[in-house]
Amino acid sequence: MSDHPYRSLPDSAYWRRAVAGQGPAIDPLGGGFLTLGREEKVATAGSCFAQHIARYLKRSGFAFLVTETAHPIVPADAAERHGYGMFSARYGNIYTARQLLQLFDRAYGAFVPAEDIWDAAGGGGRVVDPFRPTIEPQGYAGEAELRADRAHHLAKVREMFETLDIFIFTLGLTEGWESVEDGAVFPICPGVSGGRFDPARHRFRNFRVGEVTADMAAFIARLRGVNPGARIILTVSPVPLVATASGNHVLAATTYSKSVLRAAAQEIAEDHDGVFYFPSYEMIMGAPAAARYFAEDLRNVTEEGVSHVMSVFLRHAAGVDLPAPPAGPAFETPDATLAAAREWVQVMCDEALLDPGADGGDRGDETA
Repeated sequence: MSDHPYRSLPDSAYWRRAVAGQGPAIDPLGGGFLTLGREEKVATAGSCFAQHIARYLKRSGFAFLVTETAHPIVPADAAERHGYGMFSARYGNIYTARQLLQLFDRAYGAFVPAEDIWDAAGGGGRVVDPFRPTIEPQGYAGEAELRADRAHHLAKVREMFETLDIFIFTLGLTEGWESVEDGAVFPICPGVSGGRFDPARHRFRNFRVGEVTADMAAFIARLRGVNPGARIILTVSPVPLVATASGNHVLAATTYSKSVLRAAAQEIAEDHDGVFYFPSYEMIMGAPAAARYFAEDLRNVTEEGVSHVMSVFLRHAAGVDLPAPPAGPAFETPDATLAAAREWVQVMCDEALLDPGADGGDRGDETA
């Protein structure tokens, strides 16, 4: 038999050897991943799934960077309800690459959206920030308060970008809503959590691979302009869409969205030095897991799944071995710890508002 390239490939290149029979606790990360030091400042942003990364970094003793903090007298639970510590700054969910790029531009004064204040859903003269509409649960008392808080927030975003060592961004969605006037992208459809939907002013967008890669390339160039040594880790959220405005079945729409994001993440990592892809999506959604890592709703990721993802991440990036989580059957009923974690995510995930009855409560239970 003549020699050929496949004869010298490692076991990880073959499905039978690397996947079949391996069970759900699979490690699909190849070589060439970054090294994370305990003193390196790690910032996170993205969809709700990114919150788990921050939680595990803090728990494992790494330097999770938080530039926007609550006043010391504010109780921890109240600070969490107002979005402090959820990510590195108080920007809430950033579901799309376009949102991330526009956040950077807004922070540095390069983009000032025309539609920058919404009336709160509850009325009473209160207002919300269209770009983080649920960050203040009751809204702001008025425009002056909102603008003052936004100025402080954007200053802390600049501080984050300029001082971080590693930026972890979880790509969550391709679907979004934007202003017809200037293309400003909102984290939630106007009218769902403040504001009023107007088809003459707002339009649906479903970003394609080329748009996602272009937005991320522009963001990377801007970030390196203020922080030349910044390294970036990209992940794709495994959590399906809570609802789709594409006109397609939500399963097909989810497959499209995640496929676009996964392809874009690969291209970005291949095209840019210091950018790495971490396969959390594959670990949760792959055939070996067989839906084991999803709760009964087939959307929310269980603590067992999150623990597996983070154990692989920390083992490769930092040489840290986490204790294995207790194994549970597929569709297990969440224990008290998981229920508490899910309740926190409920409050802070904007997309859940698209289907408020999904979890039997007011807000759904979104972790995309």
